[in-house]
This record gives sequence, structure tokens and C-alpha cells, in this order.
Amino acid sequence: MADKIKNSTSGKKVNNNASNVSRSFLFTFVLIGLGVFLLFSFNSNPVKKTDVPISDVIARANDPEGDIAKITVTGNNLDITLKDKDQPTETSIKDGSGTLYDQGLVNYCEKLSGEELTKCQENYPVIEYKEEVNVWGIILDVALTVLPIIAIVIFFSWMMKQANMANSQSMSFGKSRARLYGPDKKKVTFKDVAGNEAAKQDLTEIVDFLKSPKKYEKLGAKIPRGVLLAGDPGTGKTLMARAVAGEANVPFFSISGSEFAEMFVGVGASRVRDLFNKAKKNAPSIIFIDEIDAVAHKRDARGGAGREDEQTLNQILVEMDGFDNDSGVIVMAATNRVDMLDKALLRPGRFDRHVNVTLPERKDRLEILKVHFKGKPVEENVDLESLAKKTAGSSGADLANIANEAAITAAREGHKAISNKDLTEAFERVAIGPERKSKVMNEKERKITAYHEAGHAVVGHVLPDSDPVHKVTIIPRGQTGGVTWFLPPEDRSYKSIYELKDILARAMGGRIAEKLIFGKDAVTTGASSDLRNVAELAKSMIVEEGMGEGTRNQVFPSEATGYYTITAGKPYSEKTSETIDAEIKKLSDEAAKRAEEVLKANKAVLDKLAEELLAHETLEEAELEPILKPAKLPTIVKLH
Repeated sequence: MADKIKNSTSGKKVNNNASNVSRSFLFTFVLIGLGVFLLFSFNSNPVKKTDVPISDVIARANDPEGDIAKITVTGNNLDITLKDKDQPTETSIKDGSGTLYDQGLVNYCEKLSGEELTKCQENYPVIEYKEEVNVWGIILDVALTVLPIIAIVIFFSWMMKQANMANSQSMSFGKSRARLYGPDKKKVTFKDVAGNEAAKQDLTEIVDFLKSPKKYEKLGAKIPRGVLLAGDPGTGKTLMARAVAGEANVPFFSISGSEFAEMFVGVGASRVRDLFNKAKKNAPSIIFIDEIDAVAHKRDARGGAGREDEQTLNQILVEMDGFDNDSGVIVMAATNRVDMLDKALLRPGRFDRHVNVTLPERKDRLEILKVHFKGKPVEENVDLESLAKKTAGSSGADLANIANEAAITAAREGHKAISNKDLTEAFERVAIGPERKSKVMNEKERKITAYHEAGHAVVGHVLPDSDPVHKVTIIPRGQTGGVTWFLPPEDRSYKSIYELKDILARAMGGRIAEKLIFGKDAVTTGASSDLRNVAELAKSMIVEEGMGEGTRNQVFPSEATGYYTITAGKPYSEKTSETIDAEIKKLSDEAAKRAEEVLKANKAVLDKLAEELLAHETLEEAELEPILKPAKLPTIVKLH
């Protein structure tokens, strides 16, 4: 059915265009033919003008074998009739200044003799017009006649075409721009979507209804009219929606929320109506609106019925609520900002089923990586499970990017297959950035970087609730001078206050190590990103998680929630702001103090690790273990 609609529409457009072109060409050729006909009608006897002496005319007239049959004097003209022509040619007598003389001149010249006759013949020539066809002259005349006609025809054809296009565009403004994925497109099924088993289970009922609606109708069940897919960017919400359409084998209309918007008021609502009409004609079908928050954000008193975005939203609400139970149309939408959507859109009867498409867990990441590496040449010892362990918090799009970068790295290095080294380089390139091998550091900068990264590693290794150290390097990568990786042994849904405080302390380890080795006044800008991360995490702990000592079990509104208790753009009072600042400072100071106590107690380990980094630049987990093993947690360090 989808193919039928698509082909019939496109065929009509092609036929109309072909008809217009044919008429334009026919009109052009008719005008050209008419111009050529008129040209030859008015220029059928072209002549060539030549000057000849009067003595030659007289001699040719007196010569029995000459080409002049008769000369007739008419006023100041001599009409010469040639023997091989039916019509006479006109000849005028004139002197050098162009003055015409009467026919008596001929007799006058004949009476002279000698030099006087010669002078008379030279001063008073005869202009003879001979009939002669000039091919190049005809071509030039035709060109000068036809080319303007062609130019005029082309101009008017272009004007008519522009007018037709403008009319067509004005008529199509209110038409939906949704892309139709019918049976002719590549089918996507749940087998193509790795992970997210819970989301697949929720969507299986939608597929079953589209395949067997009578089974539900007999029991009086109503299928959800709308399904909202919510999740972080890159988690595969669009792919999941296409898989539902592929499993049910129904037409799939896909459109972005921003495509409803236009500079003209009312266009968005018109496109919504057109989209739903198309879906009903192709029922059972699925409408998928990606990034629906672009047109369905919360309405407020500052809006008004005249706003274009609100008109579009109102039309969506009307269309979804106006569905017949047997319409066979299901609306699916995707967003990563559910908190921005209007409440009327989320109520039962519209988007009454919410499916969370979450970030993949470790086993899901492994399955996603297998999908993306399928068809790529890889070495037998490639460890995708280790890569899945490293990529905690990565979305499906991130994993696809890593797989692509690994293939690019292997090709760049001239490898015939993707190796573990290519995987590691791809992961680090995506996570932090490419190695900046062109950046050359002097020995002092290398030493500062080595102690800075060693400080992170030692503090992170000693603190009991910190993740294990995975890798340390002093090779510049991305915007950093060096990197220390901490990888969790397993995926966790929650973090305790102890784990967060250890993260703060190990982040401060780099700055504190610089202070201990090079003096308290010799700090550098290398810790700027660490301090920024500490400030952001500490603020999140106080404002969003209720982990402050003086504000325990209290959270505060933020700009993201759209909830304000204080005017002038502040989400809380000045006194509350001061309390939050004090709590953030307390957490930061505590983290710095804990890091300093750990590094003072393990100065020898810090020096050893810095020396190894200066010698080798990069140390993996197996190489770090014997170096960090002697480090101990001092009893003076506060654990919580």
C-alpha cells in the first residue's frame, strides 16, 4: 500500500513535468519556423551592389555577345535588363560626390574622345545591382531574427516555471514532510537491536496488536494510542521504533519535531493534520516523531493561542485524542527531555505508555559491540569483553563510534585485521581525544606531569572506595597533558557518599602532588580541569543529592527543573546560596586534606611511580600493581 501511494504520486508529478516541457519545446519550434518563413519571404532576392565604369556598360550594350539585353532610361536611372534575367536591375548614374545626372550624360560622354572621354568615364561611373545569393548574409539574417525569438521564449518559459514552482510550494507548505519506510526499505527487527531487553518486552505488545488487533478487541482491551521512548542521546530510540515497524511489517512514517515548525503561522498544525491523514489511509501504521520536545514543550500563561508552536501542539493533542479505536495508527515519539513535555501530552489516552531506553549494561554493551564488529576483520585474540568493561556509561552510538574508529586506526596503521591495540587506541581517542604527538614538553613540564598523574594514581589506589587504577600516561591526549584512568570492577546504579568523597580526593591528588614536590607556591594550570570537576561534583552532591553536613536530606531547585521560589532569576534565597557555597567549600577542603595525608604517607611510592612514568610514559594495570602495592592508607585519613 505504501508503494502504491508513493509511486502514483511521483508518477503524476513526472507526467506533468514532461507535458509542460513538451509544450514549451513545441511553442519554441513554431516561433522559430515562423521567423524563418518571414525572413525568406522578405529577402527572397538579395542583390549585390558593384561600381562599374559607364564605358563598360555602353560596350556591353553594343556588344552582340554582351550580357545586357536592353537599357531603359527613366529619369536619372538606367534600367538594365540582362539577357539571363527576366527582370531589369536598377542602375543609377552619379559622379564622385554622389550627384545624379540625367540620361543626357550618356550622349554627352559618347560625343567626347581621347582624354576627355576617359575623364568622363572615370568621373561618372554607373552603379550596377546584380542579383546574387549571399549564403553567409542569409545565415546572419536568420540568426538575428531567430535568436531574439528564442531568448524571449526561454525567458517566458522560465517565468512560467517559476510561477508554477511558487504555486506548488505554496500549496505544499501545509503538507507533511514525513519519510515513509515501507516494504521497499531495509527492514529492521528486534534482532538488529542489541540490549535493552526490558524496552523490547514493553514494545512486543505493540507489535502483537498491529499483527493481531482482533485478539485484544475481543477482550475489550484498548491498545495504547501513544508510546513515548525516553532515554539519553544515542541509546537507540529511533532504531527501537523502526524495529517495532519492522516486526509488525507496517508502514512507518518518520518525522522530526522541528520539521513541523515554519515561519508562517498555522503551517505546523496543517502538517500535523496531513501526517495523521496519511497514516490513517495506510493503517495499520506507525507515526514516529523524533525529538518531540521541539514542538511539545510545556505551555504557560506567557504563551497564547496565537503562538505557532502551541498551535502545533494543540493539533497533535486533538489528533491523538480523536483516534478511532479501530484506526490502527500508533504514535511513537522519542525524547531525552521528558521533563520539558506538556502534561496534556503525557496523560492516559495520548502517550499512555512510557518506555525507558536506558544506557546499556556490560552484557548489553558486549552484544552491541558484537553487532558493530560483525563483518569487520578482527584478530582472533581481540577482547571485546574487556572493551565492554571499560566503556561503562557509553551509549550504543558511542560504541558504534569506537568500532568505526578501531577500523580507521587499523587501516591507518596498515593492519589487515583489527587488533587489541587498535581497540585501545579507538577507546581512548573517543573517551578523551587523540594523542598529541606533535606537542613536545620540556623536562620540567614532563616531571610536573609525571608527579601530577602519579598523585591521582596513588590517592585513588589507597582510598578504599575508589575504583582501581587502570592506566596512567603522561602522553598529551586531547586537551590534557596526561591521563589517569580509574575503571569500576562492575556497573553500578548508585554511588554512595563514600565513593563520591574518594572521587573528590583522587581528583585533588594531582594538585596536591605538585604542591608537595615543587612547593605550595609552585602550582600550575595543569589542575584546572580537576578543580572544575571537583566543584561540579561537590555542587551536585549538595544541591541534588542532599549530601551536605548542614543540608543533609535537603535538595534545592535548579534552573533545569523550571521551578523557581525566588524572583530575579534565582532558584533559592541568598541565605540558602551562602549555605550551599559553604558546604561545597567544606567538601573541597576535605578532599584536598585527605589527598595530602595519603601522599605524605606514601612519598616513596609517589616518587617511584613518577620515575617510571618519566622512563616509560605509559603504564598499564599490570605494570602499576607492583609499584602501588606498598602504598598504605594512613590512620589519620578520615574515611567519611
